[in-house]
Amino acid sequence: MGNVGNNSSVARDLLVTCFHNDDAFKYRAYTVTYLLLFPIAILCNIGALAVFFLQGNLRSSAPCVVMMNLALSDGSFSLTLPLRLAYYFRGGVWDFPDWLCRLCVFGFYVNLYTSILFLTLLSVLRWLAVNHPLRHRTLVTPLRTLLVCLGVWVFVGVSSVPFLIGGVTYRAGLPRCFEPSSPSSWVTVLILNYVALALGFLLPFLTIIVCYSRIVRHLMSRFDGDGDGGGRSIAAARHRHVTRRRSVRLVAMVTATFLICFLPYHVIRSLHLHAVCGGWDCGVTVALQRAVVVTLCLAASNSVVNPLLYYYSTGAFRDNMRDAHSSLKRKGSMRRNTTRWTP
Repeated sequence: MGNVGNNSSVARDLLVTCFHNDDAFKYRAYTVTYLLLFPIAILCNIGALAVFFLQGNLRSSAPCVVMMNLALSDGSFSLTLPLRLAYYFRGGVWDFPDWLCRLCVFGFYVNLYTSILFLTLLSVLRWLAVNHPLRHRTLVTPLRTLLVCLGVWVFVGVSSVPFLIGGVTYRAGLPRCFEPSSPSSWVTVLILNYVALALGFLLPFLTIIVCYSRIVRHLMSRFDGDGDGGGRSIAAARHRHVTRRRSVRLVAMVTATFLICFLPYHVIRSLHLHAVCGGWDCGVTVALQRAVVVTLCLAASNSVVNPLLYYYSTGAFRDNMRDAHSSLKRKGSMRRNTTRWTP
């Protein structure tokens, strides 16, 4: 048994050395991705939060509370990107304090799983509003929604605490970040992966599929039954059409986010961890390592996809963004006029 354990440990050591020889690909991919993501993510999410806060009536709706928390999550993650960029520009050398390394790792997983759960909550709220409007009016309030969002933050934060344990490690005599501390710790990462996969991805994804299938079925049945409807007004028919279009748009955008940003990363990450812990062929492991890099870049891109969700699926957000822009222009014009006429 001791020889088997030693052999597996040696195999893991060889595999880790094997895929670290491919670090150049990883560093290039992350550098390009984060250079593109950082300015867009920070501007879009700060802009979204500004619209939410400037327009007080938006804060009175439950979906707005969820979207504000989603924008806060994405904005917080984008603030860690300059540190990641500095690390990859330096060729994988961490020149910052150990606690910042831990915080960056922790921040990525908090952002990833709060985003998934907030999108799930948004989907559940939409399902209640469309399929059970009376129950939605009775049960759903901004305060209750805020409490649920705080529960999501606490749950994900506590669940991600293990990622605060491993900080800076040394490889080839240089301080490294975003790497397991030892080959044996990959087994722990594999266990955490399956907990996150079940509770942080599969359960929310199934919830979204159920909610959206019922929303689409409900909207299609109502649309098919509308007909010309005798005494029904054209305005009411237009309102139903707009509601249906926005709901279908929300369904499409959230589903696409899950399929493009979240699903590939969770599948490839699980396969890669099995390759490392199971001692798979070096070539296969390196190929999976590259696939993990690509899919992690897709997962990180959710921070710039979510603002599109606010804009294209929520008419109120577009209207209030225009109002906020007009309000800022008016205030600027008033300040210029006041300055011009001040004696």
